[in-house]
Amino acid sequence: MRIGIDVRYLSHGLMGGVHRYITYLVPALIQAAPHHTFFLYADDKAPFELQNLPANTSVRIMPYKNELSSIYLDLTMGRVMARDTVEVAHFPANYGFGPADARTIITLHDEINILPLREIIRGHRKQFRSMAMMTYLHFCSTSAVNRAHLLVTVSNYSKTKILQNSRIAPDRIVVTPSGPAPTMQRVEDPAQREAVRTRHQLAKKFVLADALKNPGVLVKAWGLLPEMIRETTQIVFFSRTPTPPAVVNEAEATGYARLLVRPSDEDLMALYSMAEAFIFPSWIEGFGLPLLEAMTCGAPVIASDRGSIPEVAGDAALLSDADDAEALARHIQQVLTSPAETERLRALGYARAAQFSWDKTAQKVLAAYESARHLPDMIAAAKPMSPSRTL
Repeated sequence: MRIGIDVRYLSHGLMGGVHRYITYLVPALIQAAPHHTFFLYADDKAPFELQNLPANTSVRIMPYKNELSSIYLDLTMGRVMARDTVEVAHFPANYGFGPADARTIITLHDEINILPLREIIRGHRKQFRSMAMMTYLHFCSTSAVNRAHLLVTVSNYSKTKILQNSRIAPDRIVVTPSGPAPTMQRVEDPAQREAVRTRHQLAKKFVLADALKNPGVLVKAWGLLPEMIRETTQIVFFSRTPTPPAVVNEAEATGYARLLVRPSDEDLMALYSMAEAFIFPSWIEGFGLPLLEAMTCGAPVIASDRGSIPEVAGDAALLSDADDAEALARHIQQVLTSPAETERLRALGYARAAQFSWDKTAQKVLAAYESARHLPDMIAAAKPMSPSRTL
């Protein structure tokens, strides 16, 4: 099979969930299918991240001059893929337009881009740049999704939400859960741990949290904890952006929190391993990969019960409503004061994370490719969304 994959996320210097998805999925696909031929389509905005690819993989680097280049490549990549006579065109970042003679597969990570446009822009700053980008992504995604032969998504929760917000037939959506990074493991080496503590000036015990995932409720819950815990433990927030919500900077200025901007994967692995708990009170998740990363490294997990989190966490985490600061404080106190509870969650987390892997994900995605190859030329797809639903 000749497989083309849009991997521009790996040549843009990006971070975040979609970037990690492509970073781990593509090598797993190539390793799992040495008998197939892969074509990876990137641009030269930034150095391409994958190196030492095998002989069955070719990389096509396309020119990037400015932001309009991304739009141009969105609209013309199908022609580039057609020259390579790909049989399957996979767009793993929510939208894309493949060649007419190929089967197109889109990974739609969640329903956000296909919601009615008024819902997408609600709550965002009404700046022209952000409004234009959200509008563009919305119309590209809705159009691409309705034209695709198959959709891949990362959880049953995401599939349900996509079905609720589109006219896609259920049998056109394949659920392929993600996994923790292949290199993710618990750091036991005392010297490595101490080096990370020293580098980030972490003198106290700490709980770890994503600075972009509802940090306000954690700050509220922290104020409800007994003074003894607050004196001996701090919050360590990590963020992929230097401008997290103001509440994070306020917590750091007060002295009971630290903010680490873009820690390396190696440092993050050590932070998960040293944390008294990983706290993830997210309002919405299509999957929630940090849950598995934390579990793999032995961090007890405390999270919200929103989105896909219960599906991914199973019984290996303490869950409560994303806005319930009192319940969150009870869970934090339970973990920080009970070694037995810590060990119970750690053991459950190891077992839960072991159920997910990128090898399993790759096998399911390859099966989706094969399934798409046998679909008829004319897709029995859902009708395009009406203007009233789109707008």
